[in-house]
Amino acid sequence: MLAQRRGLLDEAAKLFSDARVVVAPDQFPALVTRLDRHQEVKIELIADTMVFRRLPQLWLIVTLSKTDGLQRPVIGALARPTGAEYYSLVHELPEWMMPPEIGTSLLMRGDGQATPSQVENVSAVFTRLFADPTVKEAVVTPGGARLIRQAAQGDRGMHLLLRQTRFLLASIPPDLVSRAISEALVLSAALTESTFTTSDHIAA
Repeated sequence: MLAQRRGLLDEAAKLFSDARVVVAPDQFPALVTRLDRHQEVKIELIADTMVFRRLPQLWLIVTLSKTDGLQRPVIGALARPTGAEYYSLVHELPEWMMPPEIGTSLLMRGDGQATPSQVENVSAVFTRLFADPTVKEAVVTPGGARLIRQAAQGDRGMHLLLRQTRFLLASIPPDLVSRAISEALVLSAALTESTFTTSDHIAA
């Protein structure tokens, strides 16, 4: 089982010419690569067993780091929050915000630095992202963006009978990784200097 974990990102690594894969102490891999000279992406996997009466979840975390020098506030949203999301950035943000109506519970928070037009822009992106129920969290930050998607659910039999966390997949599909990266890029682009309006600068 541990050997299987270590190879979960092997197929995704083939998408990139310079991917570096490291293995964490829990034997889940993490992949780091550059998209261009200003953008680095890190792909991680986290097994979540914290929610009672729910199958374990394997989360795919894509963190986009940018060095473009643009100023961005922090705004994030977390779908179906339980309070047990130890991996969440949204829980750490100080300002509660009104989330867009998407038909499911959504916790939206920020650092209090966003202008009205920035809130509007990122809310529109959240509306599109969270229409997919496998998206768990999306955060835009001064240094880029972070997106969390469901990669798999734990095997029911192993979890119910033996309380073991086992995910029955040989590898994370490369198209899922590509999609998550594309979504992180869109999220990061939602809050750039080009989204400021004259009225925003006056209000600030």
